[in-house]
Parts: sequence; structure tokens; C-alpha cells
Amino acid sequence: QEQLVESGGGSVLPGGSLRLSCTPSGYTYTLFSMAWFRQTPGKEREGVAAISWATGTDNTQYADSVKGRFRISRDRSTEVVYLQMDALTPEDTATYYCGESRPTAPLSARWVTRWGQGTQVTVSS
Repeated sequence: QEQLVESGGGSVLPGGSLRLSCTPSGYTYTLFSMAWFRQTPGKEREGVAAISWATGTDNTQYADSVKGRFRISRDRSTEVVYLQMDALTPEDTATYYCGESRPTAPLSARWVTRWGQGTQVTVSS
């Protein structure tokens, strides 16, 4: 079964760090663009970080709310996409999803072609 599998979520104190992983299982990237999104109850899913490599180099984008704190990267050998999250705040609490997104609008949830199942991140003292 082709799927994207997130892992690495959990509970952390404010100011702490987590690293999320998105592992393709039987899945082949076709758009060469991946992104991390997050969602809280009652709110729309928002893109926080994206990485595109269709040109041969990694290009990244970040939502303003996470710039300087989050970093997206990928392992070219395993095709795992990571989201390093530092200086976490309670406002970062959400379910985080990875998805293959359109390179021209990588942070738009509307154009995601495949979602993972999500992993919960809770930031609380």
C-alpha cells in the first residue's frame, strides 16, 4: 500500500524541540515537492514548511509563523522528509501532516495529492 508515514510527534515543554519524519512506504514521489502542514480543531490545515527538488536543488519555503524556528530537509538516499522544530510554543500545538504538494504552491493544502495520517505535537508546561 502506498502511503506516507509521519512519526516523531509527542509532548514537549515550551522552548523544546522535536523532529518529525515523513517516510514514504511503497510510495513514489511524482511532484518532487513535499510539505508539512498542521491543523487544530475547527481550523483549516495550514502549510508550515515545504521543500521542492524538481530543479535538482532543494528549495525551501516557510510560513512566517515558523521562520527561524523550523527547518525542513530531506534525506536523498532514503527519501525521508524531516521537520526540525525548535523553540516550540503552545501555539505550535497541532496535528502535523506531511503531504506531496504542488511545487508552484507548496504550502497550499488544496493541491496536496497524498497525505500522511498525521502525528500529534503538544507543547505545554
